[in-house]
Amino acid sequence: MSRSFDKRVARILRSADVLSEEDLNTITEAATKENASLSSVLVKRGIIEENDLLGILADRLRVTPVTLHDCVLDPEIVKVIPQETANSHHMVPISRIENVLTVAVSNPFDVVTLDQLRNTTGCELRLVLSLPENIEKALNRVYNPGAAELEAVMGEMGDAKIEVKKEEEVEELDLEKLAKDDGESPVIRFVNLVIYQAIKDKVSDIHIEPFEKVVRVRFRSDGACHEAFKPPKALHNSIVSRIKIMCSLDIAERRKPQDGKFQIRADGRQIDFRVSVLPTVHGEKVVMRILDGGNLALSLDSLGFEEKTLGDIRKALDASHGMILVTGPTGSGKSTTLYSAVKELLNDEYNFVTVEDPVEYQLYGVNQVQVSEKRGLTFAGALRSILRQDPDIIMIGEIRDTETIGIAIKAALTGHLVLSTLHTNDAASTITRMIDMGVDPFMVSSATLLVSAQRLARRLCKYCKAPLEKPPLERLMNVGFMAEEAEAAQLFKPVGCPRCKGGYTGRFALLETMPLNEDIQRLIIEGKSALDLKNAAIRDHGMISLRRAGILNALRGVTSVEEVLRVTMPDEIMPDGTVLGRTVVKEE
Repeated sequence: MSRSFDKRVARILRSADVLSEEDLNTITEAATKENASLSSVLVKRGIIEENDLLGILADRLRVTPVTLHDCVLDPEIVKVIPQETANSHHMVPISRIENVLTVAVSNPFDVVTLDQLRNTTGCELRLVLSLPENIEKALNRVYNPGAAELEAVMGEMGDAKIEVKKEEEVEELDLEKLAKDDGESPVIRFVNLVIYQAIKDKVSDIHIEPFEKVVRVRFRSDGACHEAFKPPKALHNSIVSRIKIMCSLDIAERRKPQDGKFQIRADGRQIDFRVSVLPTVHGEKVVMRILDGGNLALSLDSLGFEEKTLGDIRKALDASHGMILVTGPTGSGKSTTLYSAVKELLNDEYNFVTVEDPVEYQLYGVNQVQVSEKRGLTFAGALRSILRQDPDIIMIGEIRDTETIGIAIKAALTGHLVLSTLHTNDAASTITRMIDMGVDPFMVSSATLLVSAQRLARRLCKYCKAPLEKPPLERLMNVGFMAEEAEAAQLFKPVGCPRCKGGYTGRFALLETMPLNEDIQRLIIEGKSALDLKNAAIRDHGMISLRRAGILNALRGVTSVEEVLRVTMPDEIMPDGTVLGRTVVKEE
């Protein structure tokens, strides 16, 4: 701890008439006795607010202030400074753009250490001011993430209590409400903490993973997992038991997988948790999927689709009957697209009925049926009953078997608009998948209005994205860029800053749509392959493929080429009719 800098802080506070000389002497003695910084003692005793103290010091020292509380730090950037040096001199690198390294320091006058840092990193330094204790917490989040996050969030929550009810007993709860309960066990407090932080961070999944000597809690955000907590291994069984109790599962059964659910209400909205427990070598792994209705898109326009694909969807939704399919892997946003489509169609003239497993979001005006295999209510059984309910529009959460798709096809052919999802790689392969499930090609072509495929791509952080040095022209064209686009393209790459996670923040949807017009219907009846269907749709009807949609967004600076290549597969044919450098001659 730098006592010389503490003296400088004391002089600044005295000159600003914040504290009297007598009070400063008392606080200085206390700081020396506790081996703590002067600022830490001032804030801890409530003598001055943290933001006020930081503002006064920053103004007098002419350095930009930063609290570091909400900064997402890149471990690779932080570790530019050895941990021992960073801890002893209270400094933490928070971002790097080209050769400019932004470093949060508590003492901007530590000239010797800063000169050494310039020499070792070869970077120009941009200094920002933070308090020593905030820098320590930031360093702990990188070097000891479990302990640091636990301390930080527990401090923020205080004795906040998250009440969890069975679905039949849901009450209006407030996650921010403080309610002291000294009898609450550490395990309950920890599970509450994890749930609280996950909702606050808008996480999609919580993973609790046991290993030989440690337990790791990871959050999935924007499609990527990152470590959030590291509880003691000894608490693992108790944590899993607590979650099982919340889901009404068998806490004594540890050899078989179990699935459960619970829900809470927070800030006026319902949040559902779908829980899966899986036995592994070192104990039971738990995954909790968070279904937050507050994150549901309000309209199709908000999903970021291309103008043509959006037009294709809306044209299909205007039809009085037929089937619309959205396909893609788990977690690609299919359900969100379907719900957004349903919300766009909602009006009092239609009878909407859905059959889902699970019901992810509850919509007013829609009759939603929850599948329950235990009670004998399957997708096919529910669909049969729904067809006797005089529906206009039917949404099927997922088509999983031959019986379900057969009933869905018949419903689409008898005057109903049917919306559903399938697990396929692209729009064209959806057709072959349906035929493989036993549906006659003629029935597929007659009943289906539109098939689509969807992926989610990460959005570049607008604050730190940097221009990408242009790759070779041939390389860009090989991945799907048109020649004129490759020549004029200004592409961007992720950098990383305190406001994002590795250069990305949030996700958007990529969608390809293939309307079944007369040409495509003819090819289906002729038994053409999925590749033939896709090439015909791109070449003859201007279909925007997933790869093409990604490239268009890369050209706009929305995402990076690296991200496009990660989430999409290459096309065989280009929009201009070029295949692997050869020109395709269209048949007259």
